[in-house]
Amino acid sequence: MTRVFIVDDHEMYLEGLSLLLAKQPTLQVVGSCQLASQLLQQLPNLSTEDILLLDVNLPDMEEDVLLREIRKIRPEQKILYLTLMRGTRYVHRLSKFNIQGYILKNASIEELLLALKTVQEGGTYFSKEVDILGGENFRNTLTIEDRKVDEILSRREIEVLRLVCREYSNAEIAQQLFLSVSTIETHRKNLISKLGVQNTVGLVKFALRNNLID
Repeated sequence: MTRVFIVDDHEMYLEGLSLLLAKQPTLQVVGSCQLASQLLQQLPNLSTEDILLLDVNLPDMEEDVLLREIRKIRPEQKILYLTLMRGTRYVHRLSKFNIQGYILKNASIEELLLALKTVQEGGTYFSKEVDILGGENFRNTLTIEDRKVDEILSRREIEVLRLVCREYSNAEIAQQLFLSVSTIETHRKNLISKLGVQNTVGLVKFALRNNLID
C-alpha cells in the first residue's frame, strides 16, 4: 500500500486530488495541508515511507528553506514535487535536496500513479516534460500558460516585474510601492530565481511572452 501526504495551497485542487487518490485501491491518503508551516508541524508524525506529494510553490515559505527544514527533520523522507513549470533552472535548483521526482500538475492520473509507484519502490520519477537534466528547454526561461502566472508569482512579484520592465530603478519601485529598497532587491532576486533567468532582459522576455506588459 502506497501512503501519500498531500501539500497544496489551492484548496479545490487539494480536495480534488485527495478524493481522486483515495479512490485508488493501492493508495492511502494519510493526510493533507495547505501551508509549509503546517507540513513541518505534522512531519514528525509521518512515516519515512510516506510520500510527500508537495506543491513546488507554497505561499508561506521559500522552497529551498522548506526543503532544508524537511531534511533536518526527516533526511530520508520521500518527496514527489507537483509543479506547473517545465524547462527551468528553478526546478533544477531544488534537485540538490535529494528530491525523488517531479510531475506536472496537469499530468494524467495514470502518470501520477506510475510516479507514486516508482517512488514507493525506491526509484525516482521525473516527468518527461520537466527537463531536469538540462537539454535545450532547460537553457530557456520558464514556460507556463498565461492563466498560471499568478500561481507561480505572488501579486507583489508581478507588480515589481511590471515596474522592472518599465525600467524603474529599485529606489523608484520602492517609492512607488511604499516598500524599502532592500525589499525590492529581494523581490528582484526571487523573480530571477523563480523564472530561471539571468538578468533584467530575461525578466522582460518572460513578461512579454506571458502578456504581462504591452
